[in-house]
Amino acid sequence: MKESVVTGASPAAQELYRDLIKAIRSLGPYEEELKRTCVHLVRASAFAGVQFRRQYLLVTIKSDVPIKSQRVTKSEPVSKNRWHSEVRVSSDADIDSQLLVWLRAAYDLSA
Repeated sequence: MKESVVTGASPAAQELYRDLIKAIRSLGPYEEELKRTCVHLVRASAFAGVQFRRQYLLVTIKSDVPIKSQRVTKSEPVSKNRWHSEVRVSSDADIDSQLLVWLRAAYDLSA
């Protein structure tokens, strides 16, 4: 069986990913598109991307304005009305209501 970006990740990153996916299911239907180095979470278009690190995940969230938070490690405009903001998810505590509000807004943008 071919190894994917998920199955090739560390056990800690895989567990965080499972917990993140469990939380995201409440948003509604979406697809997981496995790429070579990440996973795109897609409604009509990608609303988030997940990169695997040894002990954490980098979650890139689509938005129409920059997300202002100390939790955002990187934020960049990708077009006139779209931003990508990276949030580090190091533990279950990071998969909280604030993160889900951002992901909900991204999910709605990707309708």
